[in-house]
Amino acid sequence: MIVHNPGAASPLLLLGDHAGRDIPPALADLGLPAADLDRHIAWDIGVGELGRRLAATLGATFIAQTVSRLVIDCNRAPERPDAICEVSDGTFIPGNAGLSGAARAARIAEVFAPYHAAIAAELDARAARGQPTVVVALHSFTPAMGGIARPWRFGVLHLGGSPFSDAVLKRLQAEPDQPCVGDNQPYEMDGTDYTIPHHAIGRGLDYLELEVRQDLIADAEGQAAVAARLARLLPLALADALQDPESEAAEVR
Repeated sequence: MIVHNPGAASPLLLLGDHAGRDIPPALADLGLPAADLDRHIAWDIGVGELGRRLAATLGATFIAQTVSRLVIDCNRAPERPDAICEVSDGTFIPGNAGLSGAARAARIAEVFAPYHAAIAAELDARAARGQPTVVVALHSFTPAMGGIARPWRFGVLHLGGSPFSDAVLKRLQAEPDQPCVGDNQPYEMDGTDYTIPHHAIGRGLDYLELEVRQDLIADAEGQAAVAARLARLLPLALADALQDPESEAAEVR
């Protein structure tokens, strides 16, 4: 886990649940070849660098989980079976097969718990100093899944009311070169998500869970372009959300 710009002044707190693909040496790459660890099954491609660039430009804190989602998925409740998957997008994960309770508990204690404790500590510190917060979870998605193309360039995921999510969706859809922006597509926020429901919704904070198609941020040029777009649009969307009198973001004044 890496925390970029700790204690930054921006109301936006950036999170990357799947920002890296590190695997502890003791797990021996989970029995996978290097090529599989380059794939989307191991991490959200491009999110680590996207988040770092956004944090630098916006003056925001970015908490990035650098351990692979194959070790444990930090956007799943740890008791869920799919928090440590034996098969991901058709690929068998040998190092996750038949794990003992003790082995699962070790991964929770060493990877999952410290990451979420860092988020909670940052939110507690911001609340203590009266710093308003909107939580922004950054994710990326593969351009095709199961042989089906995914045309969306961005996806805004939300559960119930979220003025900031609504504002970001409208801002992205209004961009002249963004013909396909998903509203709860290519994924729908539901009971499988952990980070936003637990840390944002659970505290009554407004939020954004943003999905970016991986081919757009697979290299430095694309990461810079998407970061520049989001650095322009997110503050505008925050201002839009502030106009909603029912928004928790309205405290960001």
